[in-house]
Amino acid sequence: MSNHTICVTFIPGGRIALERPGTTIVEAGAHAGFVINTPCGGGGKCGKCRVRFEQDAPPPTPADGARLAPEELAQGWRLACQTRLTQDAALYVPQSSLFGGRHQIQTMGSSQRLYAPDGAIRKVMLDMTPPHMEDDAPDLLRLEHALAKALPDWDGIADVFEASPHVMRVLGSRLRETRFKGTAILQDNCLVDYLAADVSPPLYALAFDIGTTTLVGALLNMETGEELDTIAAMNPQTIYGDDVLSRIAYAGRGASALEELHISIINAVQDMAVNLCSRNAVKTDVVYHVAFAGNTTMQHLLCGFDPASLGSVPFVPLHKHGIVMKASDMGLPLHPEAKAYIFPVIGGFVGGDTVAGLLACDAAHLDTPALMVDIGTNGEIVLIHNGTLRAASTAAGPAFEGSRISCGMRATNGAIERVKANADLEFNVIGDVEPAGLCGSGLIDLCGELLKTGVIGCDGRMLVGEEIGGTVPGAIRRRMRLGENGEPECVLHESGDISITLTQRDVRELQLGAGAIRAGVNILLKQAGISPAELRQVLIAGGFGSFIRRDNAQRIGLIPAEVPHDRTRFVGNVAFSGARWAALSRQARCAAEELGNSVLHVELSHDPDFAMEFALAMQFQGG
Repeated sequence: MSNHTICVTFIPGGRIALERPGTTIVEAGAHAGFVINTPCGGGGKCGKCRVRFEQDAPPPTPADGARLAPEELAQGWRLACQTRLTQDAALYVPQSSLFGGRHQIQTMGSSQRLYAPDGAIRKVMLDMTPPHMEDDAPDLLRLEHALAKALPDWDGIADVFEASPHVMRVLGSRLRETRFKGTAILQDNCLVDYLAADVSPPLYALAFDIGTTTLVGALLNMETGEELDTIAAMNPQTIYGDDVLSRIAYAGRGASALEELHISIINAVQDMAVNLCSRNAVKTDVVYHVAFAGNTTMQHLLCGFDPASLGSVPFVPLHKHGIVMKASDMGLPLHPEAKAYIFPVIGGFVGGDTVAGLLACDAAHLDTPALMVDIGTNGEIVLIHNGTLRAASTAAGPAFEGSRISCGMRATNGAIERVKANADLEFNVIGDVEPAGLCGSGLIDLCGELLKTGVIGCDGRMLVGEEIGGTVPGAIRRRMRLGENGEPECVLHESGDISITLTQRDVRELQLGAGAIRAGVNILLKQAGISPAELRQVLIAGGFGSFIRRDNAQRIGLIPAEVPHDRTRFVGNVAFSGARWAALSRQARCAAEELGNSVLHVELSHDPDFAMEFALAMQFQGG
């Protein structure tokens, strides 16, 4: 058994990733929750992924020498895409090296278009002359005239200046309390608050990725674009079913059932928002914007929309374009005029999380043909070829999240996350603690390694006893046995009362999930008239996707075997990245709307070849 990990600390922010030796800095960054910028696809050619070792920098690679000056190399600068970690390290990552960092706001070459705060919500300091006998203009008109003087672009914002009921109720008294010297808070052309000049706090926003199994949130400074904090939690709706169809069925029981689902997710988001604000000493009433990205069902339930039309053919969502609501109407305790943006839906079960992912990956400028696969309970696939974007959704099931697996668990302390077959099975445990179960990446690794050794066949059948070939190491052979139910299983770890095994049923669950995604990939490739070998890039998205190993993902058929490793990139939770951009930028939200309109939705169940493709994809690729 090998539990050796190295600790990688990222500065600023102090995020930590526990990695096996040999992991690249780019992948370690994805594990820590952010994406390091690699416009050249990680080939070491652009030099945009610079990081600095605080001490004990490894020897520079040839690519480092070609892209970095000698004095930079001496200071510890290295290219994150080329440097593999071999020991504990503290790494400084400048904003310019982050995908979506605020120093890359405009255009980076011809391949990057990033977004940053653009003034959709802003505060303006005003110093007005109080009313007097010769100037008795109404308060709001006086304030509007002051804004016109303070903002050169004010005339171009809108034809009509608006003020929210919230601020109108208190504006008169606050103007006089502040002697007409204060701070106006604007949402586009609408006055949403007026504060004393000396108590004006920063403007904040929240962003959420609403997953079927997990929720992720971030607190953002709307003026600087800085991410102050992130938070993650389980989706409480899992008690109503671990996939979207189960929840649609539950909502169909009646209005009270739908309200249960809605309230459960709103309460979770509310708790996360309050937690984020309290631990960063931010008052919730200075949060002015929130963005949500999720699959179609999750967005419907978040908003309290009836998802019944998604439960039967032709799987019609309630909305197409993005939706803007008052956060207070959703029950969120933010500023009374805070707005919530819910991402547009492509069609069917291909929802806002896919749009957010395409936004974060800058889909319009990818080297194509390109494939983006978001691996999760609800797997989404997008193929970009010849200017056309095709998207499909597959019911991959919760196996990748550790659910429906006999010893499955979430990727947290105690989870076996990586497995390697040598003379015996060696594995890595998150947190370097006693193993407690098997998470999704560990499941893929274990099955892939057993496929490589030959104790699992390409049909998914596990072998025991005399069925096992003579080339299989004895230690691995001894791990294969018949369980209490008479079916084969592999014993990965036993200690006292703890027994962590992979069962035949677990393998079948993985076959179903991987087969569903691979069948969807094959259908999209067939419709576009290209082969897997022609793909220039394969982007593996999702928080889970960052942890899988290419070899084993290909062995189980999750990634086409014909795609070389250097064309596969792990881009992390890009849906969350897209949500953060949309929380900060009006331009990003406009780009999201354009993406949502431009993608061609492919309903896999309508394709006559899908059943056959799914049956074929259930076979592991092996090798």
